[in-house]
Amino acid sequence: MNHTLTQYMQRTRDFYAAQGFERAYVWTQNDTTPFTRPAKPLKDCRLGIVTTAALHERKSTDKRATACAPIEPAPKQLWGNDLAWDKTVTHMNDLGSYFPLAALQAEVSAGRLGSLTDRFYCVPTEYSQRQTIDVDAPQVLKWLQEDRADIALLVPL
Repeated sequence: MNHTLTQYMQRTRDFYAAQGFERAYVWTQNDTTPFTRPAKPLKDCRLGIVTTAALHERKSTDKRATACAPIEPAPKQLWGNDLAWDKTVTHMNDLGSYFPLAALQAEVSAGRLGSLTDRFYCVPTEYSQRQTIDVDAPQVLKWLQEDRADIALLVPL
């Protein structure tokens, strides 16, 4: 394993422990996840953007739920400050760094990507793998299928 990645993983575990979580952070591993090559070239694909950011500001005690919203007009801001992450080393002021809508629209204009779905999808960071697998992922898949997405770009904060 890459030494830098190992350090990041340990720092993440240490950070969560410092937040008062009693159990160590468990990294998910999906050995049977069916990642496959797209059936057609990217220039012919319709892409959906999936982010872990939220549509509105939340308190850390608010229930987290999936959501979707139109990509036009583009959101001016998305939210995630209710989550436990090291806010001394990064921030959410640069929307393009965690929601690359403008860059993807440029790829469509250049003919390297077919199109974008009319909506984008928010999957809040949830500290329950069961919630993510059993509830959130099926909902986002349903929306992607409704919007005729061929592929999805997952962009975590």
